[in-house]
Amino acid sequence: MRELSLHILDIAQNSIAASASLISISIDENPAVDLLTIVISDNGSGIAPKHLNQITDPFYTSRKTREVGLGLALFSQAARRSGGELKVNSTVGRGTEVTATFRYSHIDRPPLGDLAGTLLGLIVLNPEIDIVYHHQYKAKTFALDTRVIKKELGGVAVNHRAVVSWLKGFIYEGLDDLYGGE
Repeated sequence: MRELSLHILDIAQNSIAASASLISISIDENPAVDLLTIVISDNGSGIAPKHLNQITDPFYTSRKTREVGLGLALFSQAARRSGGELKVNSTVGRGTEVTATFRYSHIDRPPLGDLAGTLLGLIVLNPEIDIVYHHQYKAKTFALDTRVIKKELGGVAVNHRAVVSWLKGFIYEGLDDLYGGE
């Protein structure tokens, strides 16, 4: 995967497969200390301790539909190639947290990619799941919480056509404002 947004999407899809009802995505871009941190956490079924040390092995998967699981292996490789690392913490019945760090200025660090499209797709295609997104770039922050949005909608579906149009504008403008003309 050439963009970090695709890794985020893959991990979020793992969360959905693990019956998560809440997925939190946090991105902290801190060029001053040369660090990019991505944290994806969920309240899904979690991973048994005996499997945690195997989950970045591309030939290990808990799925029965295929014999390989490349997502975490590729995410880990991207982090290591960029002077960082990938850590996974999980508790059965409580959820999982995946943390990837990258040296911000590293020449091999993949670009963030289409974060807005990734977020929009997750929200629209999984209206029953709550997504919390927090993105910090230097001293600026953009945040989105579908629980708050759903409450304001008062029963209108988050994937209703008019809501999707508004969400798209809100996310793209929020990320544009985050970078403030850079």
